[in-house]
Amino acid sequence: MNAVLSDPPAQVASERRSRGWLPLLAVLVVVASVLVVGWIGRRLTLDGTVLHLLGGWVLRGGFDVVWSSRVWLPVVVALVGVLAGPTVAARLPWRALLPGSALAAAGWAVALARTSGRDRLTKPLAVVHEYPHDVPRVGSIGAFLSGFVDSVPADAADPWTTHVAGHPPGALLAFVLLDRVGLTGLGWAAALCVAGGALAVPAVLTGVRAVAGEDPARTAAPFLVLAPVALWVATSADALFAGVAAWGVALLAAAAARAPGRAADVRALAGGLLVGVALFLSFGLTALGLVVLAVVGVHHGRLGWGGVVRVLGVGAVGVLAVVVAFAVGGYWWVDGFSAAGDRVRSGPSYADRPLSFFLVANLAAAALALGPAAVAGLASLRRTPLALVPLAALAGMGVSDLSGLVRGETERIWLPFYVWVLAATAFLPRRGRRAWLLLSAVLAIGIEVVVRTEW
Repeated sequence: MNAVLSDPPAQVASERRSRGWLPLLAVLVVVASVLVVGWIGRRLTLDGTVLHLLGGWVLRGGFDVVWSSRVWLPVVVALVGVLAGPTVAARLPWRALLPGSALAAAGWAVALARTSGRDRLTKPLAVVHEYPHDVPRVGSIGAFLSGFVDSVPADAADPWTTHVAGHPPGALLAFVLLDRVGLTGLGWAAALCVAGGALAVPAVLTGVRAVAGEDPARTAAPFLVLAPVALWVATSADALFAGVAAWGVALLAAAAARAPGRAADVRALAGGLLVGVALFLSFGLTALGLVVLAVVGVHHGRLGWGGVVRVLGVGAVGVLAVVVAFAVGGYWWVDGFSAAGDRVRSGPSYADRPLSFFLVANLAAAALALGPAAVAGLASLRRTPLALVPLAALAGMGVSDLSGLVRGETERIWLPFYVWVLAATAFLPRRGRRAWLLLSAVLAIGIEVVVRTEW
């Protein structure tokens, strides 16, 4: 189970000689590919194609260098993380590592965001297209759910704003409930998003531990914290979606790692409930089912296929409970998915964006969000159960990409998948880990300084 870090010395030495060049080669190939995609995007823009990326060619956001003394905050955080992160992750008690990793991830995300100004955390949520804009429209929760689909079409009498219409009602409902418990305003909305994204980190650590043991999880922890994905944790609602979905997957993984029984069933049911909630936050999270199958299926040798089916079956009960609850409230997921798809296809951001370009540009944006450490980790994968986890997440991204509904903005849309792809960093050779960690942090700071991202 701990093969990632405990191979015999002779095997490790042999592997270094035969595969030590693969991570660097993979990163160089990806860098070249991203540059080519950017060049093509620029050419398309010059030829009159509207990419709807706010002047960008891969990421959504134009080029505009903002350099001030605030840059020193993420620089200091990055240096501390690179120098001390791996050691702290290796030595900190497990029960302290989980909350500690979440706090560190939140701190890194906030430090990056503040580089671009004091209002950077709330400004992304203040635009008319975001969820907080429609919070005042919601009265009775029952009436909201039963009438939600009627307001999805762009030509409806009173259509939902762009992001609300493109998602199930759970996304807006999260901000409505936050407002109704007294946590009003964009500051609390931003805090909810950052907290969701930060809490995805200990969830992935829990899942990795359940699949492959504690050592690989500890190895991946600093990379999960300092990954460039933090740029879209502060602040996009997809960070909240990532946190909810990650804990659903992690609890199912933890259930499969235990002996069959009541304790395992409770974890599987809780995981299923959270996965069910995630499906009502974003339609695209259906593809995350591949990761669920991976984290549970790797235990078939110990549990037998009957045990695997039991975990998945109990989890499915939790998912169905959420589906039934929304259906009783008046919202049917399938009808919502169909209406949202029609709304997306009717908009200019879909019609103007060439599919052939974005099938590749989506992946280029993903590479920037994941960072060089994740790419190097994927190139270092070995034939162990843990390797299935990032590969399943990549497959989920592929399904989303090939659907044709996602054209751009995948740097935030695929956040729930990125956190599981980053599990591949557990495979990085020990010798170069700090260098890969530093490169990921530098890329994150570079994007924040040079690109005016919308989130």
